Amino acid sequence: MRLDKYLKVSRIIKRRTVANEACDAGRVLVNGKPARASYDVKIGDIIEVSLGVRSVRIRVLEVSEYATKETADRLFESVQ
Repeated sequence: MRLDKYLKVSRIIKRRTVANEACDAGRVLVNGKPARASYDVKIGDIIEVSLGVRSVRIRVLEVSEYATKETADRLFESVQ
């Protein structure tokens, strides 16, 4: 699954266009390297998103095309 779509489906970023713009601006890192929106997300990847003053770091646990509000938090876990 594309990185921009994963960020939207997992509800880390609300809209796919915002996720795409964040990737283009270099504010999204995958495994410590800047990633493009077309990056293919895999289980175990560490994604770091910097939006404003907030920074989120997660580990991908599951890749799913669809997720409801209740199941979206099962797609990833927070990493320190």
